[in-house]
Amino acid sequence: MTFTPSKIQPIPETVASSSRRWLPEQVLFTPAALEEPWGQQILNRLQQFDLPVKFLKQNRLTGLRGDTERETYAIAKRTLAVVTAPPSQLKLSPIPPSADWQFHVAQGCPAHCQYCYLAGSLQGPPVTRVYANLPQILENLQHYEKPEQLTTYEVSCYTDPLGIEHLTGSLAECIRYFGERDRAHLRWVSKFDAIDHLIELPHRKHTRARFSVNTTPISRLMEGGTASVSERLQAVRKLALPRKDGGGDYPVGLVIAPIMPIENWREEYSQLLDAAANALNFDCDLTFELISHRFTPGSKGVLEQWYPNSKLDLDEATRTTKRNKFGGIKYVYDKDTMTELKTFFEEAIARRFPNAEILYWT
Repeated sequence: MTFTPSKIQPIPETVASSSRRWLPEQVLFTPAALEEPWGQQILNRLQQFDLPVKFLKQNRLTGLRGDTERETYAIAKRTLAVVTAPPSQLKLSPIPPSADWQFHVAQGCPAHCQYCYLAGSLQGPPVTRVYANLPQILENLQHYEKPEQLTTYEVSCYTDPLGIEHLTGSLAECIRYFGERDRAHLRWVSKFDAIDHLIELPHRKHTRARFSVNTTPISRLMEGGTASVSERLQAVRKLALPRKDGGGDYPVGLVIAPIMPIENWREEYSQLLDAAANALNFDCDLTFELISHRFTPGSKGVLEQWYPNSKLDLDEATRTTKRNKFGGIKYVYDKDTMTELKTFFEEAIARRFPNAEILYWT
């Protein structure tokens, strides 16, 4: 099957006028990206926003470093780079328990989450790089499908695809693509809410739209530049509700992350789940993913430079260590705390959402 990109579409008014949309201060466009048909689509969208675009003479990104890591962070977070995914990106990696495989339409994120999971994971300054060779990326996915077996793909490992959708259109294109596949499903997660243009897409229930949510204190203090939790819950409601015109009716999910035993955490997370129950007060295909807070020595060092005044708890003395198969260390909550948190969420979710499935706790 050869994938043909959609024709250029005007940016939906609800996306263009979103108060939470990210508009970069500078856009860097590589020569290789400019040669791609999807790169031209992205350029058209950028021009609709009247953004300043600098056409580079080479395919390398330079000039993104400041005198300190904090300055480098500030420069990079104001920058969008349109590039092509290198050949190494076409060799997919498994991503359990989220999905069978991960693929990327971009790397980097416009949000300012003080616990950022990308800290220490991506090379170089945290500039948001979007990929102009999207058709090639999507066509490559077919090589990982198996006959008579459902294959799932996660597209949110290194970016928030909805947070940059108004600039790229790539998430909608992925949803259209997976709507045409019979044995492949898409999964994405976001902290943004501009979803109106996705409601009527022909997804055929092959895309699960998930939203990351947390308590009010954590969201307000540590999730800069994102939609509010209440706005995210309204977004998941809109996507899950069936419509007479055939839109909506998406499989949906709530990713509660990172879970932290903050002061009055039982009350705070109970309020979050009550709000979710009010938003999703109808029958729908709903899943939960529960992720406790953890960090590595490397991510701690990066986060302390990016957010020197953060109230995020990164004290190794209050944690226990966990090693992966490569010998890397993560700092996680102790066994008793993890058991207490896990038990609370399993019971609280079962009471409010008896038909929902908890996919995993980690």
